[in-house]
Formats: sequence, structure tokens, C-alpha cells
Amino acid sequence: MKQNPVSFQLKLNPEDFLPATEEEKQSQIIMRESVSFWKDGMRRLVRNKVAMVSLVVIIVVMIFSFIVPGFYPYSYKEQAKGANNLAPMEYSEEEQARIDAGEKVFPHIFGTDNLGRDYAIRVMMGSRISLLVGLIATGIIFIIGSAYGSIAAFFGGKVDLIMMRIVDILSGIPSLIYLILIMMFLGNTMSSILLAMCLTFWITTARMVRGQILQIKEQDYVQAAKALGADTGRIIMKHLLPNTLGIIMVDITMSVPGFIFSEAFLSYIGLGVKPPETSWGALASAGQQQLMFYPYQLFFPCLLIVLTILSFHLIGDGLSDALDPKLRQ
Repeated sequence: MKQNPVSFQLKLNPEDFLPATEEEKQSQIIMRESVSFWKDGMRRLVRNKVAMVSLVVIIVVMIFSFIVPGFYPYSYKEQAKGANNLAPMEYSEEEQARIDAGEKVFPHIFGTDNLGRDYAIRVMMGSRISLLVGLIATGIIFIIGSAYGSIAAFFGGKVDLIMMRIVDILSGIPSLIYLILIMMFLGNTMSSILLAMCLTFWITTARMVRGQILQIKEQDYVQAAKALGADTGRIIMKHLLPNTLGIIMVDITMSVPGFIFSEAFLSYIGLGVKPPETSWGALASAGQQQLMFYPYQLFFPCLLIVLTILSFHLIGDGLSDALDPKLRQ
């Protein structure tokens, strides 16, 4: 068909209107399957080799702390006569005599302390106390901080103003003062350490949750829930907090090593758990006094502190990258 050269009629090619071939149809198929935000985040986290290695380290430390002491042949309170300050894998004279007589004696893998107690089981029990403090304190602070920050952000106005001014007052006093005062009045127990940390460290979580909810509380789905008559508790629990859970999970992962280090510091200065119970900080404090003669007594608890804190931080970095919507492909 001849086309007028001065017209604006488009030149049509009949081949453009032919049905698409199977190859052309297949080329239009999206190869990446549709996945949810959390599933996609977990996939990317699994691909992060550093985060996965860190997770394995945490699991090994937890097995070392909570499972191995159940069948370990020594008790963390038991004192062996003549076995003071033994080196790793070394036996006392009495134990060596029993071995020579044909008896099987389990070795002191990490040696013994100055009172003849097996150091490996002491490190295990210290790991248990430190990890329990870090994990339980993080969980409690997550609940307190999330509830406080959500209520302040959701209601806004005078409620937000009053609640955040209380936070400002509390944050103006150094947390170490709270910790020392509470420990002095309640004594050196694990429950008092948890209470002291929970009363002082929830402020950061509350501020973070408040900031996130202030950004999303005006979204359409929140307004729709209000229009449908949903109560405040349901809106916060079903709509607001779940949409901040990614950032909260990263904050939780980053908070655990902070609490472990705080507990270790309190135990190091003598405000931790009472003997014969122990923790990484108490072991490090005792080992520091024997550093010149028995350096292994400081090396083992410090090594576990470093590995655990570093692993939690690396997992937190991996979660931050995996749950970042900007990095989705």
C-alpha cells in the first residue's frame, strides 16, 4: 500500500501483527519468583557467609554453655586437692597416681584455677550466666521499649511530649550510676543485674521505635484500620510494630553484645554474681591477677567474650543488609 509522503500516517508493517512465537513468550516470563519480604531477607542472609559463620559460632558457644555442662565430669564448685593452677591438659600428683594405677581420669582441658576447680566448667558456667543476662535483658528491654515508644508515637501531642521528656530526664543521668545503686541495694545476683539493666537501657529502644512509628502511622492502611473501628492495641500490634520489626530485629541483635559486655564489666569491678557462681567478667578479673604466671586463666574468658560479641555484631550487620528494602533485586 502506497503512502502519501506528506501525510502523518504511520507506516505499518503487517509482520508486527503476527502472533508471538513460543520463544518470544518465554523471554517475557519473569525468572525471579515472587517472594515475601521476610523470605527474601532470609535468603540473602543465608548467602552472607560471614553472618552464617558468626551464627555457627554463637550456636557452638551456646552448646558449650548450656548442654556440655550437663554431662561434664567436673562441677564448677568442686575443688580438687593438690590441683591448684594446673596448666591445660595437666594432672595433679594424686590424679597421675590414679592414672598409673589403671584408673581413667578425665583431663582438665583448660587447666584449673587457684582453688583447684576445673577451669573449663567454670568458663562454661560463666558463659551461661553472661549469655542469659544478655538474651533475657534484650528480650525484656525490647518489650518495654517497644510498648513505650509505640504509645508515645501513636497518640502524639501532649502524651508524646510528656513521655519523651521523661525519657530525656532518665537519659541525662549516666546509666552506670543506676546500675551501681541498684546493685548496692539488691545485692549481687543475676536477677538484680537483669533489673538494673532493664531499668536503664530501654530508653534507646523506645526512641528508635517511636521514630519509626511516627513515619508510618499516617499511612493509608493505618487510617483504614482506624476507620474500620480497630482499637489502639490492635493497630499497634497488628499494623505498626510488624512494619518496624526489621529494624527492631537488627537493634536486638546489636543490643545483646552490649549487655554481655556490661555484665562482664560489672563482674570485673566486683558488682557481678557472687562466688561460687561466676561469669566471663568475674573470670577475667580473677585471671588478670594471675596474668604473669597463669595467662591461660585470662585468655579463655576473654577469647569467648571477643568471639561472642563479634559474632553478634556480624549477624546484626548481615540482618541489616538482608532486611534493607533498597538492596532488594
